[in-house]
Amino acid sequence: MYKKIIKAHNTKTETIMKKIEILGIGCRKCEKTAEVINKTVIGMGLQEGEDFTMEKVKDPVDIASRGVLMTPGVSIDGKVVCSGKIPGKSLIQSWFN
Repeated sequence: MYKKIIKAHNTKTETIMKKIEILGIGCRKCEKTAEVINKTVIGMGLQEGEDFTMEKVKDPVDIASRGVLMTPGVSIDGKVVCSGKIPGKSLIQSWFN
């Protein structure tokens, strides 16, 4: 599947890069989910490519194989953390704590 990448940061600890996947066929809610997540994590001071990567998964068979029956869905490091709704800011922030 994919490898977790450990990156050194200017802080005292090391962090694991998060792989965020937006699970949906491209509907308006799926696009909004990607926008909200991107805005929230960048607002937290995280950088795409250093702290996280974000991909869109649009294959219905792949989405269903993960157990997501309602889109949009969100997967963090291969684990579905949200489905059927656009996640709120506090939920998104909890994925990085």
